[in-house]
Amino acid sequence: MSDQSRWFSVRVLEARHQLLFLQQSSMSGIVVGHLVPLDDTLKQDTSLPKLPLSQGPNTIGRANIPLSDKRLSRKHLTLTASTDGFATLYVEGTNPVVVKSGEQRKKLTSSEHVSIANGDIIELIPGHHFFKYVTLPQKRPSSHESTKEDVNPKKMRREVEPKHEEGGNCEEAIRNFHVSSDKLPLTYQLLQVQGLPAWANTSCVSIRDVIQGDIVVAILSNYMVDIDWLLPACPTLAKIPNVLVIHGENDGTVEHMKRRKPANWIFHKPPLPIAYGTHHSKAMLLVYLQGVRIIVHTANLIYVDWNNKTQGLWMQDFPWKDLNNPSKGCGFETDLVDYLSALKWPEFSVNIPALGNFKINPSFFRKFDYSSSAVRLIASVPGYHTGPDLKKWGHMKLRTVLEESIFDKEFQKSPLIYQFSSLGSLDEKWMAELKCSMSSGLSEDKRPLGIGEPLIIWPTVEDVRCSLEGYAAGNAIPSPLKNVDKEFLKKYWAKWKANRTGRCRAMPHIKTFLRYNGQKLAWFLLTSANLSKAAWGTLQKNNSQLMVRSYELGVLFLPSGTKHGCRFSCTNNGGSSKLLYFQSESGTIENTKSLKTKLVTLTWQGSRNTDEFSEIITLPVPYELPPQRYSSEDVPWSWDRRYSKKDVYGQVWPRQVQLYACQDS
Repeated sequence: MSDQSRWFSVRVLEARHQLLFLQQSSMSGIVVGHLVPLDDTLKQDTSLPKLPLSQGPNTIGRANIPLSDKRLSRKHLTLTASTDGFATLYVEGTNPVVVKSGEQRKKLTSSEHVSIANGDIIELIPGHHFFKYVTLPQKRPSSHESTKEDVNPKKMRREVEPKHEEGGNCEEAIRNFHVSSDKLPLTYQLLQVQGLPAWANTSCVSIRDVIQGDIVVAILSNYMVDIDWLLPACPTLAKIPNVLVIHGENDGTVEHMKRRKPANWIFHKPPLPIAYGTHHSKAMLLVYLQGVRIIVHTANLIYVDWNNKTQGLWMQDFPWKDLNNPSKGCGFETDLVDYLSALKWPEFSVNIPALGNFKINPSFFRKFDYSSSAVRLIASVPGYHTGPDLKKWGHMKLRTVLEESIFDKEFQKSPLIYQFSSLGSLDEKWMAELKCSMSSGLSEDKRPLGIGEPLIIWPTVEDVRCSLEGYAAGNAIPSPLKNVDKEFLKKYWAKWKANRTGRCRAMPHIKTFLRYNGQKLAWFLLTSANLSKAAWGTLQKNNSQLMVRSYELGVLFLPSGTKHGCRFSCTNNGGSSKLLYFQSESGTIENTKSLKTKLVTLTWQGSRNTDEFSEIITLPVPYELPPQRYSSEDVPWSWDRRYSKKDVYGQVWPRQVQLYACQDS
């Protein structure tokens, strides 16, 4: 074809595409960006037309791209674009597509999807046919275009979010969340989410970031385990001499895991003495020659949980005790060993080089020095707990720890947040019982903090429909309509808004409970526990017995004084074990005083120049505080309803969702 003929063909096709675009625009009304063709040097290829993108689904393929490559399908991919600068790319055709975001290059096969952002490059065929996703700035309505609702002063204040005493206009707040390795135990991290811009994954972690180094024994505790995904995702696991997997899987999945597991792996499902309970705790205990790494997190061991959802993870390394002069235990050690004892796993023996033979049972974990622990463990184990055990588990354990803690006066009667991914069958009596525990604690003048009013942060149907996974995300928010649609719950609903961590469209599987005032936190709990009686327990027999159905585990961050340096690491050679030392601002090494910690969110704007023996700890709460209540149009998600309005992939609900890489059972 001559250049003149090619030019003419391109112009004809471009005119056809513009006509198609105008038809699309007349339906959506909003142009949000273009696909800009690039040559092999990634400069704009002016011989091909730019492809306009309207808000909503846009089909890309041979019908609107002037290329004769038969590897391109007529419906090669769908780009679902939105006004927030992001789009979801879904591979429709049989050939793979590559997305390059920054330095990361991801290959997608048929039916896979990813979120893309301004500047990302798409290779329609790997190594061929490059297009850049370029967004257009969205024009705000001028004053004469605004409706009466638009100029409502209260609404304008919400949208503009001017700086106030603490909360500032920090739309990308996580961008500045950088934590040194010696301070990591004092906070927690969010898990990485595929397809988000780089700033949204600042200081976030993958599974390979936590399971690393020369591990001699690994205990993996979880509910769901996809062994076919887990081993390729974290090859280090295959090299560990001894691995115990404590799980909550059903018999069919367990049989499949047994056929696929390495020879040195042991599986154990803890006893469930009360009906409708589960083993739901998500944790890892990794033993090294140097010490032990304790990890508490919120993700099942499956692909979507570690790649597509909002999740949280805390970890800290602890050294071996001096075997000749073992130190005294502490609250963290007691809590840990008590919890591990309830799991009743089969004891096994290991030989740890240079250290000798050990029986791996709960008591083994008393051999480590937890005196620098930066959190308290809040666990649940199934049973009817009475006497001293009444205060060891569930919400009664949380109540007990909070009652022993001192908080600033500003938290008197301050509000509570319950945020989770599954809602049990609740009643007002139990909600009052839980609120009593969550409101426990004393102010500095020894007066009770008083009852705080909670809000429940829960995704709406629209949140799920427009999420990174579309309706498929709702499969991990498994609450039926009978639990969600209760009249008394309406006063609790608040929206999932996570602009400041870039996670509005990454549906939450994380579970958090907290008490706050402005952007300051009295305490914060990262846990596996959802809002249910099974997870938290319910008081019986005139409050003398706590009935719990499930195993759960969480870490509680408190503002109490802690002696820490947190310099010890199991994976860094020569890591210091002087855990009780820290350096003050004056440069003096101290080992006799404790740091008074203050907990704040990512958007706290106060001064960090406090006295030399206090420290500001930033916790990456993924959602905004205070949360926005539901409007009359918002509908809380429930997974057993039918939704006919199509999601970002053109799908309706219900539909089948694949959670495991391969299941032949």
